[in-house]
Amino acid sequence: MKILGLFRHAKSDWGDPRARDFDRPLNARGRKGAALMGQHISAYCRDRKLRWDRIIASPAARSAETIEIGAGASPEGNRVSYAVNWDRRIYLASSATLIDVLREQDDAVDAVLMVGHNPGLEDVIFDLVPDDGSSPLRDEVEVKFPTAAFALLELDIDHWRALEDGCARLVHLMRPRDIDPALGPEPV
Repeated sequence: MKILGLFRHAKSDWGDPRARDFDRPLNARGRKGAALMGQHISAYCRDRKLRWDRIIASPAARSAETIEIGAGASPEGNRVSYAVNWDRRIYLASSATLIDVLREQDDAVDAVLMVGHNPGLEDVIFDLVPDDGSSPLRDEVEVKFPTAAFALLELDIDHWRALEDGCARLVHLMRPRDIDPALGPEPV
């Protein structure tokens, strides 16, 4: 069995209309969400004795800042340090591209955390988790996989190259609003 964590970057700043999409940083709400989700992911992994063998991430500013803030927000106040494999292919990638990146992983790697963007990340969930009514969490993702959301999938494979549609169970889903309702959808 392999483990796949999917972490969508936190809310970005649209304040500078001239900024390239790739260079957009997080806004204040995004920084709060990244810290909150970093605490959650750290506690979740600690409680399950899960350690990421590899983190693969989009090098976009908002993804990098999400990782930096999230990694520095462990519940114990200790900075969590991981080596990140920055992969430009993840930036705004389709599910097919993200799955190709995952298939390239060495089989010695059992747990991968992928940090990136929608719609690719949520589409990975839709592709890997069967749509057979057995996963209430998948149904939640169909409603929305918002910024700073985290999902954990258990993959019924022994080799990354065997990754295929329907081979996963979505065992955990957390969104910032699940922890702090103030980080839910903004009023219209």
